[in-house]
Amino acid sequence: MKKLLFILLLVPFFGLAQENKDNGKQLKGIATIYAKRFNGLRTATGEIFKHSNLTAASNNFKINTWVKVTNLINYRSVIVRINDRMHPRMAKLGRVVDLTQAAAKLLGSFDGMVNVKVEEIAGILPSDE
Repeated sequence: MKKLLFILLLVPFFGLAQENKDNGKQLKGIATIYAKRFNGLRTATGEIFKHSNLTAASNNFKINTWVKVTNLINYRSVIVRINDRMHPRMAKLGRVVDLTQAAAKLLGSFDGMVNVKVEEIAGILPSDE
């Protein structure tokens, strides 16, 4: 009887542990805002870049990956789709994501750069793989 009770107590614990599994890659670093001069140019996916879209550039995630970006100052978050790449030298400067103005506005006002956590979100749309 004690074994059965012990097992019944562990089942919910293991169930919760599985639900809290990591969805994907997580990074901390600096987010920046795309320069205005990129408006109207093509992204790595071939679509036209618009500052009004909730998209971002990153060299750390696959193209078309959905990520949650959290401002580590005020803890506001936004979900964006990675549709472009950054210049390789940006990684050397600690930058992990380049946001549109619309995405940056939802994170709260910041002067061009802010410390963020970027988390890959699994299961929003079927994978291209």
